[in-house]
Amino acid sequence: MADGTEEEEYLDVLTANGERTGQSLLRSLIHKDGHYHRAVHVWIFAESTQELLLQKRADCKDSWPGLWDISSAGHISAGDSSLLSARRELHEELGLALPEDAFELLFVFLQECVINDGNYINNEFNDVYIVTTLAPIPLEAFTLQEAEVSAVKYIPWMEYKSLLAKENQDYVPYDITGQYGQLFNIIEMRYKENKEVRSFDLQKKLARYAPVTFDVEETGLSQGDMEALVSVIRAARIMDDIFYEQVWHSNPVLRAWLKAHSDDSYLDRLKWEYYHINGSPWSSLDENKAFLTTADSAVKLLKEATKVVPGWKGLEYKAAFPIVQPPGANFYPSDMDKKEFESWKRSLPEDQQQAAVGFFSVIRRALKSILDTSLSVVSSADNQIGKTELFKPDDLSIVPFSEEYRPFLTTASELLLEAGDLADTPSLKKLLKSKAGSFLSNDYYDSDIAWMGLESKLDVTIGPYETYEDMLFGYKATFEAYVGIRDDVATSQVKLFGDHLQVLEDNLPLDDTYKSKDVSAAPIRVIQLIYNAGDVKGPQTVAFNLPNDERIVKERGTSMVMLKNVSEAKFKHILQPISEICIREDQKQYVDFESFFTHTICHECCHGIGPHTITLPSGQQSTVRLELQELHSALEEAKADIVGLWALKFLVNQGLLPKSLSMSMYVSFLAGCFRSVRFGLEEAHGQLFS
Repeated sequence: MADGTEEEEYLDVLTANGERTGQSLLRSLIHKDGHYHRAVHVWIFAESTQELLLQKRADCKDSWPGLWDISSAGHISAGDSSLLSARRELHEELGLALPEDAFELLFVFLQECVINDGNYINNEFNDVYIVTTLAPIPLEAFTLQEAEVSAVKYIPWMEYKSLLAKENQDYVPYDITGQYGQLFNIIEMRYKENKEVRSFDLQKKLARYAPVTFDVEETGLSQGDMEALVSVIRAARIMDDIFYEQVWHSNPVLRAWLKAHSDDSYLDRLKWEYYHINGSPWSSLDENKAFLTTADSAVKLLKEATKVVPGWKGLEYKAAFPIVQPPGANFYPSDMDKKEFESWKRSLPEDQQQAAVGFFSVIRRALKSILDTSLSVVSSADNQIGKTELFKPDDLSIVPFSEEYRPFLTTASELLLEAGDLADTPSLKKLLKSKAGSFLSNDYYDSDIAWMGLESKLDVTIGPYETYEDMLFGYKATFEAYVGIRDDVATSQVKLFGDHLQVLEDNLPLDDTYKSKDVSAAPIRVIQLIYNAGDVKGPQTVAFNLPNDERIVKERGTSMVMLKNVSEAKFKHILQPISEICIREDQKQYVDFESFFTHTICHECCHGIGPHTITLPSGQQSTVRLELQELHSALEEAKADIVGLWALKFLVNQGLLPKSLSMSMYVSFLAGCFRSVRFGLEEAHGQLFS
């Protein structure tokens, strides 16, 4: 907030729906004319005493002078981000320098009021954050900004709620029966939940998954390939470490904390087991609803976040994560929205625009590193480090995966090089060494070509591929690994589908303008899975069709890997029980594994046909993925499902598949639809039915 000694700040003008208009005005004009704008509220909550920190507003304030209010609050200056503003206000007003993972966004609150005899109109969208500390911060640790804050105190949250309900004149009013009541509801639910009830709920969630053990024969592997397998699996495990970080910036800390405390109680064991399945605190089968809260999270210690207080070891806080899963995961700044990204992208040169939407990079704010590296000096002396010095412009930058995840990828690269030296099979040796290089160069083209040409009993898929986790745009790829033993008999049986892709493309029921004349045959490999890692959360995949790089798809097509033992387990433990409930008695006979498996093959094949690279009305070349953005994953899965059925019927009519599939493929597909709905309506495969 401005303290009277600085130039008056500009604020972005919003619409009544909270959208940026592109205009910014002086703060005084914003409140004079009642323009909608943005601000942040930051609450500090002491878990052990169940108290909220309040600040007393300075007597010179133009709104609510001398009243007790939020721990810290302030406007979001024009061009600034929400989280930056929250961190800045807390530092300026109270002298607290906290890292990004201390802040949990709870909700957005629209405050509309008129005070000061009509001279101050406040139409404000407030991003409400909470910082959860283990114990109250000693009051002498704060450095108060005199022009803003005259005092601070802790108060039990229930007492504060009661004072607001009674409209106590010493406190800034908030309608606790309206939107702002969420603050108290969240705290109450978070800390008063019955452990037995919660344990039972997690038990039910876990019961939706069927544990399966695979016993895969490793016969047929040469001695060298067998030795390479050990290093490959060690490299694959590193994909877990990268993926957990890609999901959310504090996710690795949460993972380590839950695992370390999993033996503390039965409830803690259930938390860890369900987290381990989902790879995050958000449940895949429940539209990504959080099943954990920040109260369950890791405790971190900051020794120098405030002024030094003799005898106090420092500030202990809970590593936060939001209630709602961030659509941009950890690929973009946590407070970046689509409009900010698009505006920034348009300001870049053409080559940088392509990099910004590429698979293998993240977007970062330069100020994040400035703030975080400054934490160790903020509290030194008398906390005199200045706003300009600490809070520099939040420049955005494109960071390649090879830089963002360098420690992980360096180790994985070394392990793959080691595996490549041990391997006997030429194509496997080529893949492993090529992929090792791509981890460090960030260029995956050659290694993906090598993956498509893999002819090896030991089948390896490792690297960044799928974009489902990027729900903001669908641009960014997550790391994954699948290691298996090729089933040569089953692979020879499915060759038919890959060989007929061009025929299917030519006969697609769409205008010839959108058809490709050079669809490559799709090699299909059927494997018995022995290990997977990385982006393998929630319901397990039965097949994948890669790569997703449109350049390779256009030039060479795609390759498909079928996980036969996973498919058999899905059919036995999920599809058959579902069909017993959902399919008519006289049609249950048509639900069989052959139809289920065959449609899965066709589904994956049909990812490779249809439009990929397109020409826009302006004449500009683009891709379907870039134009559909976050809608692409769901629509692509829907396309593959329906076109897969069409392709099966076409091949039956051509006499290439048995007529017995004519009925069973539809009934088995219907049973499979109920299976897909279980993925959750926020997941790409489940959205087809939403």
